[in-house]
Amino acid sequence: MQPIIITGGPGAGKTSLLSALAQRGYMAFTEVSRTLIRQQAALDDGILPWTDLPRFAALCLEAMGEQRQQAMCGTMPAFVDRAIGDICAYLVIGGEAVAQHYIEAAKGYYPTVFCCAPNQAIYVQDDERPHTFAEAEAIHRQLKQTYSELGYQVVEVPWDTVDNRASWVLAQMRQAEKA
Repeated sequence: MQPIIITGGPGAGKTSLLSALAQRGYMAFTEVSRTLIRQQAALDDGILPWTDLPRFAALCLEAMGEQRQQAMCGTMPAFVDRAIGDICAYLVIGGEAVAQHYIEAAKGYYPTVFCCAPNQAIYVQDDERPHTFAEAEAIHRQLKQTYSELGYQVVEVPWDTVDNRASWVLAQMRQAEKA
């Protein structure tokens, strides 16, 4: 089955939502970019999105491609915390051209993308999330626009408890299967 994308601006509760889905027995894959930022920040010559966005995007593309392949190996739905379409959105935000190979690589996921909006009540800046809340909201808008332009149906996940959000996502998927 095609991996299901959970995306949205920073501070939207995506990681908590994926954890809740994993607790229900679904495969859930962590956010590649945060892992790469941690790894690269530990290196003297590490590649970070705020110092070399094009090279960081290439690292993300490789890791997200591998993650997608792993997610497709299972027999049940697998959820990913961000996907290749996010790379496209972040390149646009950074004023970089989006090469055709990114657009092609962004295909092949579940046709509905679940998008979580940033919530100021839980928003925290840290070493991997240096954005202000206003920037997080702008990132969220660009993610929605980018995934729409890539041909995905973008569905906003309503803010609620984590368990209710997980139930809502699963209900949306069941409803889509019936259609």
